[in-house]
Parts: sequence; C-alpha cells; structure tokens
Amino acid sequence: MMEYLSNDKPRLGFGLMRLPRLDGEVDIPQLSEMVDTFLGAGLAYFDTAFGYEDSEVSIRKALVERHPRERFLLASKLPAWSASSKEESEQMFFTSLERTQAGFFDFFLLHNIGAHRTALFEDWKTWEFLAARKEEGLIRHLGFSFHDKAALLDEVLTRHPETEFVQLQINYVDWEDPRFEARACYEVARAHHKPIIIMEPVRGGDLTQLPPAAAELLASADAAATPASWALRFAASLEGVILILSGMSNRQQVTENIATLANPRPLNASEYELIDRVRAEIAALPTVPCTACEYCLKPCPQRINIPGIFEAVNQYLRFGDMKASSFTYGWNTDGHKMGKGSDCIACAACEQVCTQHIGIIDELQKAVGIFEQKV
Repeated sequence: MMEYLSNDKPRLGFGLMRLPRLDGEVDIPQLSEMVDTFLGAGLAYFDTAFGYEDSEVSIRKALVERHPRERFLLASKLPAWSASSKEESEQMFFTSLERTQAGFFDFFLLHNIGAHRTALFEDWKTWEFLAARKEEGLIRHLGFSFHDKAALLDEVLTRHPETEFVQLQINYVDWEDPRFEARACYEVARAHHKPIIIMEPVRGGDLTQLPPAAAELLASADAAATPASWALRFAASLEGVILILSGMSNRQQVTENIATLANPRPLNASEYELIDRVRAEIAALPTVPCTACEYCLKPCPQRINIPGIFEAVNQYLRFGDMKASSFTYGWNTDGHKMGKGSDCIACAACEQVCTQHIGIIDELQKAVGIFEQKV
C-alpha cells in the first residue's frame, strides 16, 4: 500500500483528531458523509490514534463497518509514554485493533517521539514489540510521529534505520521557528531518505484565522484562495512529502481540502516571498519574547515548563484561538508532567538566567489569567 503514497505529488490524508460533534458526541452521520466524500474523490488514508477521544470507535462506525477493507488505508498510533507500565503500553495496540475492528493497520506509528518520551520507547522495547506485530501481519508499514528538535530526530533515525516513514509537524509559521525547527527536521528526514507525512499543515486551525494584516496580504494576492489553501500548498510544495494530513471537522473542510490538493500548484518565488511577509506579520505581534533556550528550566524548583507556557500564550495572542492554545497549555504542562503557571512560587531563579530578560513571574501570572481562570 506504500505504492499509493509514492507518486509524484502528495496526497491528502484525513486526520481524525478533530471530529464533528453534536451535543458533545461525535456526529457519526456527518462523519460518514465526510468519509464517503473523501473516498469518492479517490483518496484513502485515515489517521487516528489510541489517545484521540472517541476517534478509533467512530472511524469503525463511519468507515470500517461501511466500506470494504481494500478501499481504505488506516493508521493509528501507540503513546507508550501515557501508560504506567510496559504491559499497559503493549495492550494499547490490541485495544486499538479492537476499537477499530480493522483487522490490521496499514500504517502504524510510535506516537509523539521527543523529549522524555523518547527513552521510554527504548526502555520498554516498543520498537521491537511493534516490529513483531509487523511480522505477524498486523502492521503493514511502521514509522513514528515526532515533536522535537532536529538533532534528536537524527539520533532516532540513525538508531532505527528500519523506520519506513516519519510524520512531522510542518507549516509555514513553524518552518524557521527555533522552537520547532520544522525546516531542520524536514532536512534530517530527507537526509535519511525517509518518506515524510506532514501533520499540522494549518497548525491545528491557527492558519485558517490569521491576524487581519496577514490575512489581507494573502487576499490581495488571490481573493478566492482561503488561508487554509495557502498553508496546504506550502506543505505540498516540499519534495519527499507523500501525504499531508488535515484534521477535518465538517463537510466543507473536506471538500475545500480535496479541491486544494487535487492538483496543487507549487508555490512560485513571489508566493514564497508573500508567505515570508505573512510570517513576519504574525511574528511582529506583541508576544512574550521567549526564544525557548530553556535556561530557565534547570533552576526552577517547581519544574514549570516556562517555554511551553509561553508558547501557548503566544499562540493565543497571535491567533486568538482559545481552544487550540488551551490544548497547547495543557499538553506542555500536564502532558509533559511539568508545572503550570499557578505552581510558580516567585523565587525568581528563572529570571536570573533568562537571556531575554523577561519578567517571567509576571508573564506566568498572565498565563494563569488566560488559561487557569475558574469559571
């Protein structure tokens, strides 16, 4: 099935993290229509994960139970770092199979390698466990998703040359950002000759609701093109990309994304310059001037993820999306088993080493006001 993704242009993949909901529950009838539209366009790749709420069960109802198995490719992921034991982490794979009733996974990923999570996959021999499932025919292609810096990606790919593909967060805002190193990670994957699947091409929806000045720049170049289409075309212009995942929450997003990537035009030189100007407009917004050097982390007695908190604050200030930035705040604190803004004891150890001379204590309190207000 890798052949489906090895043509000369990247295909659209259906990300199943942000499903349509009705009264809090996944809207299965609408999801089924979205699935049918997607398949009807000749597309086949669906991406879920053990940790995506209701996702694996929902795709069973909307896809697996309604279409022949040979009509689609299904990917899922194993987040060993969220388990309390090796045995629990391995059971996640079988739980995903049971939830989806897919029989096997065409693509399967070690979920979110990076930071402290990387060693756990090694210590619990998750690589070997999943390789054995591949030998049994329960996995067709094995790879991993990654959220960290390029140097670590190089280490992981050097240690695991058997990796068949890599899933990376790539979009035009993160492309040159030193906190994400999207370009550098892309270049590492290319140097290792690994096919690339792009996730978050519209940055979790951030790039669909740009600041006015940035949105006006894109509209002046093409009034008919949506902000999302520019982001998808940026991703599709990169060589070595076999798939671009988009988390789609309604029928309109499905049809628009299909149209954008049906025959994507690579960005030309003037359009790349335009994207640079849009990126500059976004970067110029008043934000916390954190460079994520992480010098503040070591002396903090509360293990507060100061750069991660500022990432969430800046996401909110730039794009105004409370839902997305709140998710980032939660992931960068509780998700990393690190402290929140409200854990600060104002010892000022962080401020003494901050290279940007940020008033960190005050900024953390602002973050508490944004993300930890009690309703």
